[in-house]
Amino acid sequence: MTAEPHFWQGSFIGDEEAAGRLAELPELAARTLAEPLPTELVLSACQQLADALGTPDGPVRARLLGVLTDGTDPEEASATLSEIAEAIARPALERKLRRELGGLRPERLTRPDARETTFEAWAPVGLLVHIAPGNAAAVAPLSVIEGLLTGNLNVLKTSSGDTLLAQHLLAELAAADPTGALARRIVVLRFSSARTEWLRLLCEPADAVAVWGGEDAVRSVAGLVPAGCRLVEWGHRISFAYLTRDAWSDEATLDALAADVCRFEQQACSSPQVIYLDTEEDGDVFGFAERFAAHLADASAKLPRPELEPAEHAEITTTELIARLEEHLGLTRVVAAEDRSWRVLADTRPALAASPLNRSVWVKPLPRTSVMTVLRPMRRYLQTAAIGGSRADVARLSQAMVAAGVLRVTPVGGMLDSYHGEPHDGVYALQRYSRRVAVRAGEAFATTACLDDLAAPAAVPAAPSGPLLDKAGVQEQLRTLAPEHAHLYFRSGGSTGAPALSVFTNADYDTQMRAAADGLLAAGFDPARDRAANLFFCGGMYGSFISFFSILERLNATQLPIAAGTDHAATAEALVTYGADTVFGMPSYLWQLFHSQSATLRAYGRIRKVFYGGEHFTAEQRRVLTEDFGVEVIRSASYGSTDLGPLGYQCARAEGSVHHVLTDLHTLEILDPEADRPVPAGQPGRLVFTSRTRAGQRLERYQIGDLGRAAEGVCPCGSHTPRIELLGRYGDVVRVGTYFFNVRRFIAVAEEELGYRGELQLILDAGDGREQATVRLDERYAADGAPARAAFLAAIPELHSAVTEELLSFSVETAGTAAFERTPTSGKLRTVIDRRQTTL
Repeated sequence: MTAEPHFWQGSFIGDEEAAGRLAELPELAARTLAEPLPTELVLSACQQLADALGTPDGPVRARLLGVLTDGTDPEEASATLSEIAEAIARPALERKLRRELGGLRPERLTRPDARETTFEAWAPVGLLVHIAPGNAAAVAPLSVIEGLLTGNLNVLKTSSGDTLLAQHLLAELAAADPTGALARRIVVLRFSSARTEWLRLLCEPADAVAVWGGEDAVRSVAGLVPAGCRLVEWGHRISFAYLTRDAWSDEATLDALAADVCRFEQQACSSPQVIYLDTEEDGDVFGFAERFAAHLADASAKLPRPELEPAEHAEITTTELIARLEEHLGLTRVVAAEDRSWRVLADTRPALAASPLNRSVWVKPLPRTSVMTVLRPMRRYLQTAAIGGSRADVARLSQAMVAAGVLRVTPVGGMLDSYHGEPHDGVYALQRYSRRVAVRAGEAFATTACLDDLAAPAAVPAAPSGPLLDKAGVQEQLRTLAPEHAHLYFRSGGSTGAPALSVFTNADYDTQMRAAADGLLAAGFDPARDRAANLFFCGGMYGSFISFFSILERLNATQLPIAAGTDHAATAEALVTYGADTVFGMPSYLWQLFHSQSATLRAYGRIRKVFYGGEHFTAEQRRVLTEDFGVEVIRSASYGSTDLGPLGYQCARAEGSVHHVLTDLHTLEILDPEADRPVPAGQPGRLVFTSRTRAGQRLERYQIGDLGRAAEGVCPCGSHTPRIELLGRYGDVVRVGTYFFNVRRFIAVAEEELGYRGELQLILDAGDGREQATVRLDERYAADGAPARAAFLAAIPELHSAVTEELLSFSVETAGTAAFERTPTSGKLRTVIDRRQTTL
């Protein structure tokens, strides 16, 4: 492993080369920041590194342990790498992004209020310099990863006494990105702060400088930061515990507090340095110190104590000697271990005082009525308060502590614990490392959900390698899904088989609904003006109604959540009464509604937009809705599936079944129908999706049963998002009498040759001696089946051959709409009904 101390954009270099490159830092920043950095790239690389760090005998972990154990306890080194692996795992970073920046693609210019054509995004602050502390090995690389999540060019300075962990860990992260984009945004330098010329070269071109340390360290850096540069201070802070009388009498509480004192030798900002008691009595303070000393002795004996530096010994000795001298004045009392491994310093004066650390803790009185008076003057230094007391005490005291300047309140025993996405020192780091930018646009952008899509194609990670996944595999995954990944349960409509279960986290569901909402804007839905009636089916754990309720809610749209029902008259009355001009629903249900209530809806005449899902309207049905009912827009509301969620959307310029792919959520492959290889450009194939924004149930290379082909070129709408033309489902193609038939071909013949505008079903039976195929037509639009049979035989050569060769019996029947079979959950029309298996 290289001994060079500096890592510069993918290479390890020495001092001389680093000095030369530092002089060119402004030009480097201009070149690098001109290239956008997709958050997805950072998440993928971080997960790959987290996996490598989590592999006990893996080469990456072994290499980094070798770097870190140079001067570090092996157990502590291993714990540090495990801590980093947990922090950079994709679920942790996704939660952090959602909490701090509002979503998983914060760099994209989207509309925070869909009613307005104003686009906002979190942009990188630019050149971000990190000046890391020398006492926390994980802080430096994690700060750089925060800088990468926000798209910055990151220059990290580590102490000359530090190990090379940050350099080598970030080199491994850069190696996990095959594009090289991460490497171009990482520079790590190790040098002493006494080299002020290097510090000056770092700070002068910086857009932001993040510095850890005490007031002196921050002050020395602040003097080098130019005007307009953002100084992000992560300074030393003091934390304490506060106990009511009930709490300080509880043995378990004192055990937990003693453990917090011993953890990390009080080096963390959240470590307790003072224990405050809710009392004014000196006797309570001295008595508690004696009792707590026994608990501290027990906790200290369980943890090995590191060797202290001479300066640390001197500070402890000085503090303890002064306290012992003040015992003669009745102000203090010292209880300490004979081997000087720990000490309790009781003091009758409530003023906040820093501890000399290393298992040294003050005990002081502070009645709750004096909290503001005593603590507020120290508000700049306060961080964590652990409160022990009743539920009511915790509630009231939390309010008082926060008002006094405390940033975190925790249970006793949990001061050093944290959660993913927790604010640090009262702020979100990702926001400190970003700028909130806005672009105001005119009505020409009303159907544009993301401004970036008009500029260039989004970077989409390649699909993973490995076996294909089918619906049975998805159901098998659910057997081992962890409870924390299973918040929301949906069942499919069952149109192509038995209903299947799909499970989402609430966060994943929100991400998907927001993506679908963006697609609906592109389709021409106007949340500022349209009055939408949600007429999808509801109940039975079916997701369409609930999903579109969520989508419209996120668009801040006006919504009538009516749902599909058998009482068409009541539904039509609601549309008229509440002024709906836009309807959402299944084509088969909407077709029934419009025709059963044609008089009412024609007289109303205000339904201008129809957004559908799950099925397709035929060309003839579209003509009727447009000419007879005055509908102006008929468009797919979303292309999706119950298990994957939304997959694509139609824009205002889409024709037929062409959809844009939601690349923010998924990676798409189009594979040969007969072999697991990509099809040539523009050729039809199986659609295989990999979902990239799902926790727990990560669906990779999932073949959903749809056929399609890529649409070439840039869409006339101007979006560079890739498009596909949907060509039906595998189930639409059936083999009967040795020939293959596509039900869509029967639908097209009925429209083109017969002017038919109703629904159509293809029914297959085993028959008596030969297979039987029957086309069922709606009797309202096809009174006699004989002309239709002749038309199908004339227009479909394979059908004519099968009948002529007596391989197949073919008939056409007409029936009322009630005879058409539908799935009970979703109301979808079953276009193919294959009874051959059930009649054998």
